[in-house]
Amino acid sequence: MRRDWLKLLALLLPVLTGCLSHTRKLQQPKPAGMAMNADAVQLVEAINYRFDKVNNLTATVDFAASVGGAHKGQETDYTSIRGYIIFQKPKMLRVLGLVPVLHTHAFDLASNGESFTLLIPPRSRAIVGSNSVTSPAANPLENMRPEFFLDAILIHSIPSDRIVSLTNSSTTTMDPRTKQLIETPQYELTVLNPGQAGGPPGIARVFQAQRVIKFSRVDLLPTEQDIYDKDGDLETQVLYGKYQTYSGIQFPSTITINRTLEEYRIGLTVEKVIFNQPLPDDQFVPPKIPAGYKVQRMP
Repeated sequence: MRRDWLKLLALLLPVLTGCLSHTRKLQQPKPAGMAMNADAVQLVEAINYRFDKVNNLTATVDFAASVGGAHKGQETDYTSIRGYIIFQKPKMLRVLGLVPVLHTHAFDLASNGESFTLLIPPRSRAIVGSNSVTSPAANPLENMRPEFFLDAILIHSIPSDRIVSLTNSSTTTMDPRTKQLIETPQYELTVLNPGQAGGPPGIARVFQAQRVIKFSRVDLLPTEQDIYDKDGDLETQVLYGKYQTYSGIQFPSTITINRTLEEYRIGLTVEKVIFNQPLPDDQFVPPKIPAGYKVQRMP
């Protein structure tokens, strides 16, 4: 028995003394800036304040789209085009895309808040349906609905009947110019739908995550919004780039909409934004479908 212990000690001795270890140096990330502090109530108030300040907006943007990912085994990128997004509360929307060089309409989407019409002139096609997807199309881009843009371009206010929780985390990115790692502290504000009452005694109530809003603690501005469906799946991920000030209102210079389940992405590069200007009522009237167009009706 003693001899066995001596053999075991002989095996463990190099490990205990560090003879079998190897230490390597890693790049230490630099802080992105001084971290600011806020509580959950202050962040909710900031979200609601920014949303309430905007009655309508007209944005000049560049659209970029890609379809596919790991599950499809391939990815297709589409040429960037110039276009416009026009929004008016509560849910009226017009989205126009222009064909490069010719500047004719590549697509024209109009919604009155309940239903929409999407014209695709280069293909002589029209798609009409409800604002949200109930029966997905085979082509992911044909699932592009007003709700996606409405959820992304402005982070909606948080109603008082919602439950929120706040956690701290950080994200590390590499500066492409200096190759230096940059660490940004962030807040994650989770918005929960109220749970169902009347469950079995002693069983915790279940609250459904509706969305998670992430804030950079350097400036307390939103950098990401994750939106979940009724099954708890991440349905839409929206990434917000550097903010610019337009007419006294801060607005992200880039917005990336990732539809994670359908595997397509729409990137918006914002050129200009005009807020709270009078808009004609017919701005959101669905365009008339020209004769000869193939019409697809989506539920």
